[in-house]
Amino acid sequence: MTEPAHANENRAACGFWAEVWQRFRSRMLGMLALGFVLFLFLVALTAPMIVGTKPIVCQYKGKIYFPCLGYYHAAWENPIFRKDRFRNRYAKNLKKKDPQSWALWPLVYQDPYRRVRRGEWEGHPGNPSGVEGVPSRQNWLGTNQQGFDVFAQMVHGTQIALSVGFISMGIAGAIGIFIGALAGYLGGWVDMVLSRLIELVMCVPSLVLILALVAMLDEVTNFHLMAIVGITSWTGIARLTRAEFMKLKQMEFIIAARAIGASQGRIMFRHVLRNALAPVLVPITFGIASAILIESGLSYLGFGASPPNPSWGTLLRSGRDTIQQTWWLIVFPGTAIFLTVLAYNLIGESLQEATDPRLRQDSH
Repeated sequence: MTEPAHANENRAACGFWAEVWQRFRSRMLGMLALGFVLFLFLVALTAPMIVGTKPIVCQYKGKIYFPCLGYYHAAWENPIFRKDRFRNRYAKNLKKKDPQSWALWPLVYQDPYRRVRRGEWEGHPGNPSGVEGVPSRQNWLGTNQQGFDVFAQMVHGTQIALSVGFISMGIAGAIGIFIGALAGYLGGWVDMVLSRLIELVMCVPSLVLILALVAMLDEVTNFHLMAIVGITSWTGIARLTRAEFMKLKQMEFIIAARAIGASQGRIMFRHVLRNALAPVLVPITFGIASAILIESGLSYLGFGASPPNPSWGTLLRSGRDTIQQTWWLIVFPGTAIFLTVLAYNLIGESLQEATDPRLRQDSH
């Protein structure tokens, strides 16, 4: 008894990705880079538990609350703390307003959005500012000009770096794959119009287009940056997708799918796209690194998200004018940007070698 065609197709697809993963694992630099990126993801997910001035969990007036969720989204912080005028000073106000309260605190008592004052935490002398904010036992990576802790901003800035990279390239990937698929599969006048659109966008320098879009906004947020980077970074993905679709639509399995009456949409997104996805993932991976650099560059130039914005690029900008005195504002965020971009580039290179038959090296 013969198996259904779709079962063989699924088995072949699983076999391909299993082979890709096996080849990827044989590349030590790629695996080290992947481990570093996974570590950054863990830091980004648990940032409010690593460093912050809001309790991870607390009991207040007989109820359990999670104030640290306010670091993820301001609306997630229970309004009772605003009603009782805590003003983000939980350490003293919890016991003052409810002597029976208790709290579980982050590992490091520092805040990425404000300066910790003297006496706010027992035995805490308060953060220094300016050139006096050198790395110390109290402030591991020093403080910026306003007295904000650099370690807290670095940890919480990981969320911005990763989200900008993935969300912006998610937008770019969706636009590029859709336009490239239409142009490559349908051909004719559709291909001509969409190809001219791709060339038109490519003719405009990305940085100029990004700055023009930023200038149109009264207040820039990280979501604006993600959208702007996404809608200006899809052309390379579209061109590669178009080329893959033009090649694959001539293959025998596509001709067979047409012969049995499969619809155009099913052929495009069920059969062709699945086979074209592997090479398309490579520029997306490189694009994540590029998006992180763009966001850091915009923040460094002052065109990034409006303050308070604990991004690595903003930290670089704060140390630009006093680089000789406040070296820590350049070294630590600069190293983080370099290592993150390098990691994504190494992942992209290893993925390219694992998926492209022409670049595969004999693992034996």
